Amino acid sequence: MDAAAKMTSKGQVTVPKVVRDALGIEAGDEVVFRVEGNRAVLARTPDFLDLAGSITVPAAKRNVAWDEVIRRTRSTRSTSRR
Repeated sequence: MDAAAKMTSKGQVTVPKVVRDALGIEAGDEVVFRVEGNRAVLARTPDFLDLAGSITVPAAKRNVAWDEVIRRTRSTRSTSRR
């Protein structure tokens, strides 16, 4: 799908309705722009709370302080590079 829009003198662009509908973007939603060469890609920013429970955490890593998880990860990486 292609949709055109014009930039205002303030650098603002209205996202065409067909694009908003296709991406499920509503007022107040956040979007992200990624520059790829000479074009920009617009995407809806995911709600990270929607991802809760989508990844299984091994029992050994549950209820562990974040600092400890980072320490273990770094320790594992440093021993595996040798």
